[in-house]
Amino acid sequence: MATATASPGKTLLNPGDHTLILIDFQPQMAFATHSIHANQLRTHVSLISGAARVFNVSTILTTVAEKSFSGPMFTEIKEAFPESEFIDRTSMNTWEDPRIAERVNAIGKSRIVLAGLWTSVCIVGPALSALDQGFEVYVIADACGDVSTEAHERAMSRMIQAGVRPMTSLQYLLELQRDWARSKTYDAVVNLAKESGGAYGLGLLYAKTMFGGGEGGH
Repeated sequence: MATATASPGKTLLNPGDHTLILIDFQPQMAFATHSIHANQLRTHVSLISGAARVFNVSTILTTVAEKSFSGPMFTEIKEAFPESEFIDRTSMNTWEDPRIAERVNAIGKSRIVLAGLWTSVCIVGPALSALDQGFEVYVIADACGDVSTEAHERAMSRMIQAGVRPMTSLQYLLELQRDWARSKTYDAVVNLAKESGGAYGLGLLYAKTMFGGGEGGH
């Protein structure tokens, strides 16, 4: 018989057990993205970038043909990681660039979390490659986009069938916090949710403004 204990499930993420890889969040890639509105995409990117910064998550940032075609990484990412190196590639599959493999191995974590443009190429490639090599892979679905809703959904289905675990940007933030009693990151998480958490953030702002309320009794 199963026994309940007050402990988290093994497949839940925590800040220290994974590497976040943000892929090709660049203007040229965004121009042709139609499965999600650009404003919504940027909000979700801000949320996951901010979460990675708040929780000091190991993060790899990569672009494709930055100078010759695709343009610079989204401002939201550059502001979250002002001193980080951007690895610029020629390969569509991030995982096939030796510098990425070197960084992943140097970080040394067996879980990979992916987000980027486009889902069917730039996310499917590294997701399936990492799975084949024994990594656990998570994809932040609403921080990815593709040339059509069909392309995005078929890509997500293909990855899930292969063993990828899908999640959302707000879920990523709250899964890393997971307990409002964790006061060290409480204020930063709530502020990030207020700025980029959509309706949830509006609710937090309303509660604080109208009656001084907050998550977890804060």
